[in-house]
Amino acid sequence: MNSLLYIIAVILVIGWALGFFLYSAGGIIHILLVIAVIALILGIIRRPTVL
Repeated sequence: MNSLLYIIAVILVIGWALGFFLYSAGGIIHILLVIAVIALILGIIRRPTVL
């Protein structure tokens, strides 16, 4: 499940970068970046700690 969150986050960051540099889509592009950051944070929080 954690790898799925990272894959989604990477796809969203790539989509944000493409949209930011190639197109002018307004605030939607920045929403993609926020969702990607939230997915990364959730992945870090939910990662099981190994002792």
